[in-house]
Amino acid sequence: MRYDYDYIIIGSGFGGSVSALRLSEKGYKILVIEKGKWYKASDFAKTNWNLRKWLWFPSIKFFGIMKMSIFRHIVIISGTGVGGGSLVYANTLPVPKTSFYKSGSWSELADWENELKPFYKTALTMLGAARNPQLFDGDIALKELAKEIGKEDQFENPAVAVFFGKPGVKVKDPYFEGQGPEREGCNFCGGCMTGCRYGAKNTLDKNYLYLAQNLGAEILAENEVYDVLPIDSNNGSTGYKVYLKSSTQFLKNKKEFTAKGVVFSGGVLGTVKLLLKLKSKSLPLLSDKLGEDIRTNNETLISVSTLDKSKNVSKGVAIGSLLHTDDNSHLEIVRYSEGSGFWKLLHLPLSNGINTLTRLGNMTKQVFSLPTQYFKIYFVNSWSKSTVVLLFMQSIDSTLKFKTNFFGGMASSVGKGVKPSAYIPESMALTKKYSEIIDGVPTSFVLESIAGIPSTAHVLGGAVMGKDASQGVINKNNEVFGYKNMYVIDGAMISANPGVNPSLSITAIAERAMAQIPAHENIKL
Repeated sequence: MRYDYDYIIIGSGFGGSVSALRLSEKGYKILVIEKGKWYKASDFAKTNWNLRKWLWFPSIKFFGIMKMSIFRHIVIISGTGVGGGSLVYANTLPVPKTSFYKSGSWSELADWENELKPFYKTALTMLGAARNPQLFDGDIALKELAKEIGKEDQFENPAVAVFFGKPGVKVKDPYFEGQGPEREGCNFCGGCMTGCRYGAKNTLDKNYLYLAQNLGAEILAENEVYDVLPIDSNNGSTGYKVYLKSSTQFLKNKKEFTAKGVVFSGGVLGTVKLLLKLKSKSLPLLSDKLGEDIRTNNETLISVSTLDKSKNVSKGVAIGSLLHTDDNSHLEIVRYSEGSGFWKLLHLPLSNGINTLTRLGNMTKQVFSLPTQYFKIYFVNSWSKSTVVLLFMQSIDSTLKFKTNFFGGMASSVGKGVKPSAYIPESMALTKKYSEIIDGVPTSFVLESIAGIPSTAHVLGGAVMGKDASQGVINKNNEVFGYKNMYVIDGAMISANPGVNPSLSITAIAERAMAQIPAHENIKL
């Protein structure tokens, strides 16, 4: 049978981009389908007040790069667009600690720490990892905190996916022997998460996707897959029909393609949602474990606004420093560029308590005890210039479960362990110390302060690895149980809690998965 494509890849994030390049190198005809828009550097919003270019909310014609999804137990921040999460993530590329490889449903499937080492190395090279060369006010304060708690040796300038050339000067591709696009050096504006307007951020459209296109891979943006049907109505051994529609137009302009294989790479919110829908009809052989073992990196996001006018904590790369606070936890400084103050509309004074009434009471007390300070934060000072976000993450495990709700979306429930919490005592203690150092006042996302619902930018799992379909959705090579030539390669595959920013790990595991696929029969590597 002749197919339109050898492989159709659904999503263009870290998993999908790796798959596009490596399959193209092996001689396969590839189509990448991406729900979001295709942005050039000049297209990104100058600040996050430009909601149409920053937020993804298509029902009101907002087609930006950042999506916010609210569930009963968690608020999830994710990326949308050609390049997926790389457009909006904070560039940071840490390698998880040993516990990541020895826990979760994948732990007994391989010696992951050793097996993934060469793929982590490849991923770091492809993503252009370099140590952040310069610390600014927010980072210097974190270094002071490290010294104060006796952890100075645990402070580091992390590896980040940024080109540190000369600001404002375009140079030929410095990474791939001239085969990539021109680049411009970082100016430390702090705007990484609203979309880098200077070409310094090593987003996936500048490496994996760019090189895949050079080899003939096609990228179809602004389209969303709504069905994947085995041609033989069985296990997909004779290929698949993939149905898609416009994600940005009122008239959906439906299309249909055939492919020998399919790679699901839409991230947890894309892949798990789609597979849950397909399990009820088109793909009934999918494991009953689908939607389970959703992890959130056990993290809190707390903002601290300095009242010291001499400080500008917006300067730097999005995450320019981190501190390993203990064997299971670490703290990062996150920033937005000056002028990107939209988040202040969604932040309230930091408050904790057993219920909403208690939290509102505590919040009121704080406002009355510090009226001048809160007035300055919300009405006088530049929010982004004076505010950093303290991102605290833990490798301690707990899980959620996603299932399809009545409206065709997803609903969350608690899986194993305790439910995610906006209140982590270690995070609160560190926030207090950091606030004292920068003469700051803490605030948090409105749902954290009122409802105790935590936020995460690192939702993982839902289609995890296992030895068989009773323990996972995919095997150790990312092949979907029950179907031929079908893969899940994105954050949904992550089968344990990394406790760190997961993009590098997703890239490395994707590299390993692609290494298992033989070259096209007409290609000799």
